[in-house]
Amino acid sequence: MKPQVYKDPRPAQHFTRFHERARRGRPDFIYDLVRMLLTPILVLFYRARCIDSDKVPVEGPAVITPNHFSFFDHFFIAVYLRRKVQFMAKSQLFKRPMQFIFTHGGVFPVLRGRRDEEAFKTAHTVLGKGRLVVMYAEGGRSRSGELGQARPGVGRIALESGVPIVPAAIYGSAEVRHWTRLRFPKVTIQYGDPIRFERVESPTREQAQAAADIVFERVQHLYHGLQRGGRRRAIRAARAARRAARQAAKAAGARRPATS
Repeated sequence: MKPQVYKDPRPAQHFTRFHERARRGRPDFIYDLVRMLLTPILVLFYRARCIDSDKVPVEGPAVITPNHFSFFDHFFIAVYLRRKVQFMAKSQLFKRPMQFIFTHGGVFPVLRGRRDEEAFKTAHTVLGKGRLVVMYAEGGRSRSGELGQARPGVGRIALESGVPIVPAAIYGSAEVRHWTRLRFPKVTIQYGDPIRFERVESPTREQAQAAADIVFERVQHLYHGLQRGGRRRAIRAARAARRAARQAAKAAGARRPATS
């Protein structure tokens, strides 16, 4: 396993153009092309399956907060969504030739280990235009094979924006790096119920961490449910929950008095 480089030595000004592009435009045809090329790989080799993607709002701003084990998580989390998403990703990824794909795909950089206000400004701009942003709940990739710890960045954006936060679990991607040994794990993506926090204009780090912990607790619940019960049980439970919701809505409609 390659050692992880935490700090990017390049100055913040180097990334200005990437932020400007992400704020100005939507993901373009490169996003669609990459999805078209990778979807067969994700479905055939990794048998990727998505559960409860309907919990992602069909319109308006929202932040999706999955766990993070693999570079492929970018694609696993987005491939089954009809809406395009924009990612906050570590700045080290913005190097040729991949930076071309990232910038056209709506990805914007964050300088880890620094207080990167530009990254949050970009996230707020994207959300302000009614789009989806993906921020990894752990702030970076876990390399231990186990879930890491919640980082305050997710909590900060949740409190500052007040938009729905959609917890998500990606189970199985910790083993994706073994593809060179012809080992292709089965990967499952499950979305949880959106959470909304009351807006706080300038949250403290403690407030941001507390909100992030709440979000990550939902991520952990989804992840450990997949870990313990497996994909089939999670699918059955999701279907049962949808049936129960439909029946409850039908019953509520039947009880509602008619108006003249």
